[in-house]
Amino acid sequence: MSSRRAAASGRLETALNAGFCLLFALLCVYAPRLLASDSQQENPFLPPGLEDKGWPFVRGAAFDGHSPEIHLAERWPASGPPVLWVRELGQGYSALVASGDRVYTQAQSLAGQFVYCLDADSGETIWRYRYAGPYQLAGVYPGPRATPTVSDQFVYFAAPDGLIGCLTCESGNLVWSRNVVEDYQGDGGVGFGFSCSPTLVDGMVLLPVGGLGASIVALDADDGSEIWTAGDDAASYSPAYPITLDGRSLVIGYMENSLVFHDRSTGELLARRELSAGYDEHSAWPIYAEPNVWLSGPFRAGSQLLELSASAENDRIQTVWDSAVLSNDVVSSVLVDGHIYGFDLFEAQSKTHRPSRGKFRCIEMSTGSVNWSQGSGRHRRSLEKTGAAAQEIGQAGIVAADGKLILLNELGDLILLRADAQRYDELARASVLKGQITWTPPTLHRGRVYVRNHSRAVCVYVGEEDLLRTDAPVLEVADLPQQEYRDWATLILAVEPEYAFDIPTNEWMWNWFVASLAILIVAELGGLLTKVLLRPLLRNFDSRSIGRLMAFVVGVVGTTILSRSAGDFVFTWPVCLFVAFANAASPARNEHVTRHRVLPALTKRIPLLCFIVTSVAYFLVCRRLSLVFEWSYLAGFVAALPLLQIQKRLAGRIAWWLILEWLAFTAFYAAGVALLVFKY
Repeated sequence: MSSRRAAASGRLETALNAGFCLLFALLCVYAPRLLASDSQQENPFLPPGLEDKGWPFVRGAAFDGHSPEIHLAERWPASGPPVLWVRELGQGYSALVASGDRVYTQAQSLAGQFVYCLDADSGETIWRYRYAGPYQLAGVYPGPRATPTVSDQFVYFAAPDGLIGCLTCESGNLVWSRNVVEDYQGDGGVGFGFSCSPTLVDGMVLLPVGGLGASIVALDADDGSEIWTAGDDAASYSPAYPITLDGRSLVIGYMENSLVFHDRSTGELLARRELSAGYDEHSAWPIYAEPNVWLSGPFRAGSQLLELSASAENDRIQTVWDSAVLSNDVVSSVLVDGHIYGFDLFEAQSKTHRPSRGKFRCIEMSTGSVNWSQGSGRHRRSLEKTGAAAQEIGQAGIVAADGKLILLNELGDLILLRADAQRYDELARASVLKGQITWTPPTLHRGRVYVRNHSRAVCVYVGEEDLLRTDAPVLEVADLPQQEYRDWATLILAVEPEYAFDIPTNEWMWNWFVASLAILIVAELGGLLTKVLLRPLLRNFDSRSIGRLMAFVVGVVGTTILSRSAGDFVFTWPVCLFVAFANAASPARNEHVTRHRVLPALTKRIPLLCFIVTSVAYFLVCRRLSLVFEWSYLAGFVAALPLLQIQKRLAGRIAWWLILEWLAFTAFYAAGVALLVFKY
């Protein structure tokens, strides 16, 4: 009997041990998930019972620029909102997305392009993944364009060359990648680099690609395999937009020349509206309020409201209204209580070298009528003279939350507005990213706004004061490493090209040549006259050196002075390039230099050094001012060199020397123009 009891007791003990082991194993597996779930729900800025979805997409969880967060501060302190962290990041137009206690973005440095996973509380790097080399490092638009998209387990990214990738959120390991531009021969939306953030919905990654039979592509989110492809329209820069119409799941494609609607599960094309012909850009997001879609575009296209119909018996797309008001380019508007808030761009395109001109407006969505406008739309310098520049909003990305609008404008000002359709009501303003033109929209997550530019990222607390939870030191806006923005473009370019990326017209290039050659001829003849009149003072200087120096100086200021007087863009900087090159290839003889024997090698290298410095400065300044046709003139040196070498042999014959100088400039300029014509 005792043996039976002992055996039963042993079996019971074994069963209990097994049960405890099983319970321990279950706790090991599920406890982290439960804790993570609890931590995600600990968001005092959400209404009770609402799931914390974070800010997983560039336009938020609902793809509309809205956040459900509440308890945002009505005002900020005079010193600005508390700054929780600031860190150097690098070039790129990617915004930040947030999930739980992490934020994600893309940026580049000399080492390449990276996806960054940062600690949301401190800004410290948790991991980073390098997916490509730097993109247009010294270009007008350097770095990645698209914003990553994050889910519970994965983060999806898009590179400017069309590479799409999936990484694990935990450690940044690559799950899959493929280049959709190469795979589907994408056309359109790649002139400025692939810019469409991956749209994650229904287990699919939706991407406008623009290939024949593949204008929109749906990939499996788990492995990147193709689910469907559809359409023949060229793509642009606006991501795929998932919507629901009469209970049916659709996706909007805001393409280069059209607006298309596809069935989200099959890719079937349900409706298409032609918008334009030839080259066009569409970067700003449409706004959808069933059954209406509001569209806006650059090139002063204005905006329009369309009504969608699920019935195949009638035209599925009807125009409600069409207006010249509210042209959006690189930033998008938001809809709040039947009213659209956004920046109305007065220019053809946004500018990288200065703030874009226009007005911030509130319009009624149903009618297109303007409720109010803020700003003058004028040059910033003219506003500074009147002291009105500080009140400008300018072009700005927007987040709508808690009855307010949080804006980050091009000059790095963080602005808090009340979403009031009747009047402009600015609640607070702080400059957090001064010194650069900024197009990345802000991100709101757990009472914090995450913003960035081409140098750094900043986390600013905008919630109610008693809800601030942090153990780290809190900074003030004055502690941020910022530089004052200098609008050199408006100062230097009295008149500027409207379309920076267009090839100059024949009339322009001819006028520039005539103006530059005239500067060279008059300056060098002036050098001869100056030498005669001031011979005692300039006895050690050759008249040709004086003439070249005068041509260089007049060429520098000529673009500003001649453009202002002519009321048209006159580009005279090529003459500066030529003079610097000519002085290195065929130097004039100056007695004060040749008499000294102390540093003969150095004096011979000075013209070469001046040429190198001039070329680099010319390139960088032109890039800063978005004069992107400047590279062609850098190729003109080869054509001028033979004539300058002949000129060097005839240095003693002043008349021939001058004629060869002017012929060499003509060859230099013609070669630059020929390269432009050949390329375009």
